[in-house]
Amino acid sequence: MQDRVGRGETRPLAWRLDQLQRFQALVENHEQEVLQALSEDLGKPPTEAFFEVVALRQELKLARSNLRRWMQAKPVPVPLPQQPGRAELIPEPLGCVLIIGPWNYPFSLTLQPLVSALAAGNTAVLKPSEQAPAVAALISRLVAEHFAPEVVRVEEGDGGVAAALVALPFDHIFFTGGGAIGRRVLEGAAANLTPVTLELGGKSPALVMDGADLDVSARRLIWGKGLNAGQTCIAPDHLLVQPHLQQPLLKAMEAARQAMYGTQPLHSEQLACIVNTRQFERLEALLEQARREERILIGGEINREQRRIAPTVIRVADRNDPLMADELFGPLLPVLPLNDLNNALAEIRRGPKPLALYLFGGTERQQQLVIETTSSGGVCLNDVVMQAGVPDLPFGGVGGSGMGSYHGKAGFDTFSHAKAVLRRPFRFDFKLRYPPYALDLKLLRKLAG
Repeated sequence: MQDRVGRGETRPLAWRLDQLQRFQALVENHEQEVLQALSEDLGKPPTEAFFEVVALRQELKLARSNLRRWMQAKPVPVPLPQQPGRAELIPEPLGCVLIIGPWNYPFSLTLQPLVSALAAGNTAVLKPSEQAPAVAALISRLVAEHFAPEVVRVEEGDGGVAAALVALPFDHIFFTGGGAIGRRVLEGAAANLTPVTLELGGKSPALVMDGADLDVSARRLIWGKGLNAGQTCIAPDHLLVQPHLQQPLLKAMEAARQAMYGTQPLHSEQLACIVNTRQFERLEALLEQARREERILIGGEINREQRRIAPTVIRVADRNDPLMADELFGPLLPVLPLNDLNNALAEIRRGPKPLALYLFGGTERQQQLVIETTSSGGVCLNDVVMQAGVPDLPFGGVGGSGMGSYHGKAGFDTFSHAKAVLRRPFRFDFKLRYPPYALDLKLLRKLAG
C-alpha cells in the first residue's frame, strides 16, 4: 500500500476524486444497512443513526468541491538576498495511514477521517471497534466492495489486533477513543516515530448564566445529554448553574425531558442503549450511589436487561464527588452551583483541558472572558454538540482531550506533508557567497537586514 503512494499513483487529482466517488457510492447505496447495524449495536433510533450518514455526506461534498484548490502549491515569498528564486509549499500524501475508530459513533467516526486521508492521496488501513460488531462487519464488507484492497483495507479484531497494528511503521495513526487507550497508541507509535492524531474527550462543562433563555437551554441540554444515551465525546459532561437559575432551569429540563421521551422514557423509541454491560455497570454504580444519597433531581430510571438509562440530573456539592472524577460518557448530568464566574473558570483551568466548553447566556464581556481565559478543543455559545456539524470548522482536542484536528481543510492538512521547495536558476551566481569570504560582517549585517 505504501509502494502505491511512493510511486506517485495516488497523487493525481483524478485518482483522488475517483476514490471519493467510490466513497460516495458506499454511503449512498447502503443507508438502510447502516441504520440497521447502528440499531443492533447501540439501539440508535433511525434519526440519530441517520446523522452518521449525514456527517459523511457533508465531509465528502466539502472535499470534492475544494480538493483542486487544497492540492495547489502555495507560493512563499523569497527574501532579496536569495533572489532570483521561487519558493512554494507542495502538499503531498503521507503514505499509508492507520485509522482506529470508536464504538460510540462507529460508522461516521471510523470513516470520516478516511475521507480526509483519501483526499490527501493516502492509502489506509481501518480498524473499527469490536465493541460495535455489526457496524464493524458492515464496514469491512462495504470497503471490500467499493475499494481496491491496496487502497483501503479493514482489519477486524480486539485490542490485541489494534496493538499489533499500532506497532507497524505506518506513516500516520489517527485514533478516536478514550484517553487511556490513546496513551497506549501514542506509546506504541513512538517506537517508529509515527505521527499521531488523537481525538479523545474529557469532562466538558456547560455553564448557565443570566441572559440564557431557560426553556431553549433546557431543551438543548437534555437533547445533548440524551443523544446516543450520552455516549458522545462532546456531550455536556456536567452543568454549572447560577443558584437563582437552578430551580427554573430544572423545571424546564424536566418538561423538556418529558416532551422528548415521554412519561416513561425507558419505553421511548427515541432513546439509545448503553453499548455493553461493562459501561452500563459503571454508570449504574454512580447512579445508585446518588439514589442512596437522595441526590437525583430528575429521572433515575434504569433497565438492566435493555442496558437503558434515562437522562438523569443529579445534584453535586463539589468536584470531589465520584461523578466528577472521570468523563461520564452516559446520560447522567451532575449539577453544581456557579457562585462566581472567575472562580468557576479557575476550577476549569485547574483540570484537564476539555474537548468542548459550553456557555448559555452571559453578557458579551462574560462570553469573551470564557473564550479567552479557558483552553478547550472548542467553544459553543447557547447550544451543545452543534459545533461538530460545521464542516469547515476544525474539530479536535487540546492537552488531555486530544492532539491534532480534522474536518474539511484541517483533515486534508492532517493527512498531508507540506513539502518545502525552492527553485533557483544558474544565473546570477555571485562568487561573494563562496570562500574565501570577501564581505566583512558589517556589510553582511546590512544585507541580511
